[in-house]
Order: sequence, then C-alpha cells, then structure tokens
Amino acid sequence: MRLQKYMSECGVASRRKSEELILKGEVYVNGKKVTELGYQVTSKDEVIVSGKEIKKEDKEYYLLYKPNKTVSSVKDEKGRTTVIDLIESKSKLFPVGRLDYDTSGLLLITNDGELSNILTHPKYEIERVYEVKIDGIIKGNEIKILENGVLINGIKTKKCKIKLKKIDKKNKKSYLTIILEEGKNHEVKNLFAYFNYKVLKLKRIKYAFLTLDNLKMGEYRKLNIKEVKKLFSLNSNKS
Repeated sequence: MRLQKYMSECGVASRRKSEELILKGEVYVNGKKVTELGYQVTSKDEVIVSGKEIKKEDKEYYLLYKPNKTVSSVKDEKGRTTVIDLIESKSKLFPVGRLDYDTSGLLLITNDGELSNILTHPKYEIERVYEVKIDGIIKGNEIKILENGVLINGIKTKKCKIKLKKIDKKNKKSYLTIILEEGKNHEVKNLFAYFNYKVLKLKRIKYAFLTLDNLKMGEYRKLNIKEVKKLFSLNSNKS
C-alpha cells in the first residue's frame, strides 16, 4: 500500500495532507526518512509521523451540530474549544473540511482519511446547504448575479442556488438559503460581500444527504453503516 494511503487509513489526515507531511520530511519508515510519495508499506512496518508511531484503528464516523465559537481543527494554539473536544472518543479524529469559528451547523468528524479525501475533493461537488442572515435588504437582480457566479480574488465562483426566505424591512435584514457545490474558505461570506452585505449569521443545515434532524446545537451522533456507504458512493457517482 502506498505510504500516503496507509497514513490516511490510520487517521493521520486526508491523503493530500498526508502527502504534504511526506514531502516535508516528517515521515519515517523503519527508522528511515521517506519523502517519496509512491513508497510502499505494510502493516508490519514501523511508521513514524511527526515523532509519533501510527497504527490502523477502527473507523469512526460522526455527525456533529457544531456550535458557534468552536474551532474546526484538532488543536488550537489559542486554547479555544475545538470540534474534537466535543466528541467522546479515544481515536485520532479530525473534521472533514471546516466551518468558520462563528459558523454553526453540520460538520462530519472521522478518522477515515480516505472518506475525507472524497468529500473534500472539488471534483465530487458535494452539495452543501446554508441558512444565511445578512445585514441589508438584498435585491432580486443581485441574487441572480450571485447565482450565476462572480469573480472573487480573480476566480469565478461556481453557479449556486439562492432562495430569499424573508425580508425584515424594519431592521433591514435579509434571510436566505444558499446551496453550494464547492467548499472554499469563507465562500458564503465572500459571495455576499461582493455586494457589500455582511453575513450576520450562518448555519450549514445539510451536507450531501445528511441533515441536522433530531440534534441540538453541540450534540452529535454516529453515522450508521448505510450512511457511510452512501457517502463513499458519492465518489463513484461523480467520478
């Protein structure tokens, strides 16, 4: 098995992140530094990543209703609560993608680097649905322009779907639902900033076929076998 795949299956990180660790010289196999991405290993080899030996462990899959003011990472240098702190598990878990510190909603947590790679790879276009509250009353023509894609930092965003749910004329606020098929950092905030609207509240309510049904903020549940298989099938459906 290729080293980066073995690392992802051990829950170190996604395959792409594992490749970065190899290229940085942070991986040793049987005492020898390895920087070759195609290097072959077996479960009998001693693999050390960033000074710690890794071993395969049973795969775990969780759906978390991420609260605001939590960090979508394994550790935080500022000592803030991370999404991993909310999950009771002894496995080396990590979030699939991320939600901003002030964003709530559906976030997957796992130790399966292979699944993480599938779900975060741009070519698979996993659907994400968000509820958004913005400061200001958005115009219909602005919604159409955003739906068709706009230039942000020199790159045109993919087409999306935006539904206006409610206008609060008194307080000058707009409530919307937006459906995206890409997961770039701050994309929702950047989209509305295109027309100088500030996002006041953002929550992800759906990821692929998964929803927040029966969960309160801060709660989580394990995914069942059927759900895990369906997530893996997104790979074959879009490839």
